Amino acid sequence: MALATRTDRKPSPTRTFWGSTVGKKTVMAVSGLIMLGYLVAHVMGNLKVFFGAGEFNAYGHWLRTMGEPVLHYSWGLWIVRVVLLAAVVGHAVSAYQLSRRDLRARPVQYAHKRRRASYATRTMRWGGIIVALFIVWHLLDLTTLTVNENAEPGHPYENVVATFSTWYGNVIYIVAMLAVGLHVRHGFWSAAQTLGVGNATRDRALKTVANVLALVLTAGFISVPVAVMTGVVG
Repeated sequence: MALATRTDRKPSPTRTFWGSTVGKKTVMAVSGLIMLGYLVAHVMGNLKVFFGAGEFNAYGHWLRTMGEPVLHYSWGLWIVRVVLLAAVVGHAVSAYQLSRRDLRARPVQYAHKRRRASYATRTMRWGGIIVALFIVWHLLDLTTLTVNENAEPGHPYENVVATFSTWYGNVIYIVAMLAVGLHVRHGFWSAAQTLGVGNATRDRALKTVANVLALVLTAGFISVPVAVMTGVVG
């Protein structure tokens, strides 16, 4: 007599966590905070362009030697890239699946209009798409130098100046950074709520931090193309 196969196996804790709405929101929050930490470090590095070609190019070289001699050349940078890529993928997939789940939960439009959400909330999805497309462009422009017509391999400062010496380079970058600012403003607040940091006494402080972070990051990133356009950097 054939043995009956078990069909009542319990799913693994990891699969149960990922399959839940809370799990996907947690992945989205943690991955978002990882990317936020990267943005803070990235804008600090970008601002070194104001100290001249020597310091900015030295910073670009340091990115490839960080971790030495424990790590080999560029290993530290590749570790950062892999972690960041995992965060981006986790963030995008969880956002997409949560969006699909939300649409399935309420396929019919509300009979009465809900209170209008903030501009950042209503544009989170489009903002995410804009940022994702920008990441591809940014890598092709300043990492692989594929679309940077006047690129000089090994000269980060000169490549940044070349990018922002074109009107389209400035438009793409500034629009993307405005989208990043809106995304950070709403995303930081959402992550705090998901991870249980927010409460009645901390809400005002968290909103202030979200607004300041978004403003500082946006202004910091945009200051570089503006400086090149106005001749402050060049």
